[in-house]
Amino acid sequence: MNKKRLFTKTLLAATITLATQQATAAGFQLNAQSATGLGRAFAGDAVIADNASVMSRNAAAMALFDSSQFSTGVNYIKTDIDVTDIEYAGQSLDSENNSSGTPVPNIYYVHRLNDQWAFGAGIYSNFGTTNNFDDSFGATNGASIYGGTTEIKSINYALTVSYRINEQFSIGGGLDIVQGTGTLKRESALVPGKTALDVEADGVGLGWNLGAVYELDERNRFGFSYHYSPEIEAEGDMYYLPAAATTGSPDISNQKLLMPLPSMAEFSGYHEIKDTKFAVHYSVQWIGWSSFDELNTSGGETLNEYNWQDGMHYAIGGTYFLNDAWTLRAGYMYDTSAQDQDTSISVPDSDRQWFSGGFSYHFQKKHTVDFGFTYLLGKDVTVSETNAAAAPLTATTHADAILAGVQYSYSF
Repeated sequence: MNKKRLFTKTLLAATITLATQQATAAGFQLNAQSATGLGRAFAGDAVIADNASVMSRNAAAMALFDSSQFSTGVNYIKTDIDVTDIEYAGQSLDSENNSSGTPVPNIYYVHRLNDQWAFGAGIYSNFGTTNNFDDSFGATNGASIYGGTTEIKSINYALTVSYRINEQFSIGGGLDIVQGTGTLKRESALVPGKTALDVEADGVGLGWNLGAVYELDERNRFGFSYHYSPEIEAEGDMYYLPAAATTGSPDISNQKLLMPLPSMAEFSGYHEIKDTKFAVHYSVQWIGWSSFDELNTSGGETLNEYNWQDGMHYAIGGTYFLNDAWTLRAGYMYDTSAQDQDTSISVPDSDRQWFSGGFSYHFQKKHTVDFGFTYLLGKDVTVSETNAAAAPLTATTHADAILAGVQYSYSF
C-alpha cells in the first residue's frame, strides 16, 4: 500500500463522512504559524510585523521591515478530547479520552531588496488533527463505525512578494502550495472486524493570496489579506464498503477525490498609545467553510452532501514594551465552530475561547527569542449521529487544548 498520504482539513472531514454516511461538518484549523502570534492569540497578526512570520498572514506587511528578516520556531499542541454519555443500540458505552501531542514547526525568510520591494519564503502548517479511538471501542456491537482512526498533517509552502507604493500604502501577494499526509480507518457496523473504510491519499493544491497595508501614521496601521484556497485532487489507496453491504471491499483508488478548501480573509489593526509603552491590536478572520457542500469524484459521482457553515475568529490583544530587552503580550480570541446542525465524535468541534500570553527577550542586538502560551477552552456539544448500516449514536464531546511555542528571530 502506498505510504504517502494526503489530507487537508477538508479532505479528512469529507472522508469521515464517507464512513458515517451522514452530512457532517467539522472545522479544525491550526493557528500555529508562530510563537509570537500565539502569545497574543494572533490578534493583529496581519499587520504587526514584529518578525518574518507575518508573511503567513499578510504578504503586504513585509514592506514594514527596514531590513531582511529570518524567523523559525515550533509550537507544541496538546489536545484533550473527551467523549462521554455514549449511547448506542440501547447500550451505554464507556467514555473515551483521546489525547495527543504534536509539534508544529515553522521557518520564514524575508529579503528586503530595496526601499520598495521585499520577497519572502516560508514553511508552516494551517491544518491538522489527531483523534484515534481505542481498538476496543464498539468492537463487538458495531459502534466502531463512528470512531476509528483519524489523523492529518499538512504543510504550506509559501512564496510571497510585497511592494511599497508610498509612505502609507503597501501591497503584497504570493503562492501557497499545500501538501499533507493522513490516515482514516473505520470498521463495518454490520460485520465487526470488517473494514468499512480504509483511506490513505496524497495530493498537492495550489492557492494564492493578496494583501494590503495602510499606515495612518507611525503609531497606527491597518492590514487586510485574502487567501484563496484551491480544490485539491487527492489520490491514493481508497477502499470503501457501502453502508448496506456486508461483503466485498470496493477499490475506488482509480478515481480522485475533488475537495474545495475554504478561502480566508482577515482584517487587523494596530495602535500604539501615545506617551505610553502600550499598544492594542485586533483581528477579525473569516473562513469560508460553506464552500464545501458536497464530496465529488473525478468519475462524476457525488459521494455525499454536507451542511457546513462559515467560521469566524475575533481576537483582541495588548503589547507592553517593558524596556529595550523585554516585551510582554497577551490576547483573547473567540473562534466559532464550522459545525452547524450536524455533529461528529470523530472530529469534535465547538465554539472555542483562546486565553493567551507571551513575551519577547531581545538578548542581543538583532537577535530575539519569543515565547507564547495559549489555553484553548471548548464547549460541551451534544452529538447525534446516524448511519444506514448502524443504530444511531448519541454522545457529548468536549475538546480543550494547550499550545506552547518558542520562536527565534534575526534581522540583518
